[in-house]
Amino acid sequence: MPPAFTAEEKTRITALLLETGRHLFTSQGLRKTSLEELMAPTGVAKSSFYVFFDSKEDLYLELMVRQSAEVKRKVIDAALLSAPDPREGLRRFLHATLDELSANPLWRRLMTHPEEMQAVARKLDPARITAMADNPVTALNDYLTRHQGDLVAADPAVITGVLQCVLLVPMFADRLGDPAQFPKILGLLVDIVAAGLTSQKE
Repeated sequence: MPPAFTAEEKTRITALLLETGRHLFTSQGLRKTSLEELMAPTGVAKSSFYVFFDSKEDLYLELMVRQSAEVKRKVIDAALLSAPDPREGLRRFLHATLDELSANPLWRRLMTHPEEMQAVARKLDPARITAMADNPVTALNDYLTRHQGDLVAADPAVITGVLQCVLLVPMFADRLGDPAQFPKILGLLVDIVAAGLTSQKE
């Protein structure tokens, strides 16, 4: 039976688990991260993990929850919703999200390894994920649904997929010729996609 922990010990160990989880999930992924690795910096038995989190997936989701409000503020509130025109909003959203993926390794991992989010969803109650406060994915879906009249005739899930394709492009930057040209390539792609997704008004 795991030992009882004081409130101070729980705070310390939870902080260590969150920091270790963020590092390991980012560098090697959910599946390859073991409980032994997660617990090693805490100095307590592996079985004690379950005092703090129900599963690795629960820890992963907690890391997402803690970042989601700030990510939403940057890519939804300050970018997508900052322009009255959907075309400009999508353009700003793509640029802000590309910046966030460049600076935030955990969200970059989620974008480039969607099977990990699927693993979290399978293990946990999906309602808990979709109801997550300040969820940028939910906010984007809501925006696309509200603005269907301003967008090309396609399912919002398809439009989301197109946006995700743009966000994956930096993974292949080294295959796109002169690295000095990559920012211009990406900027033009963002402009073309934002224009192509919005309906043409005469």
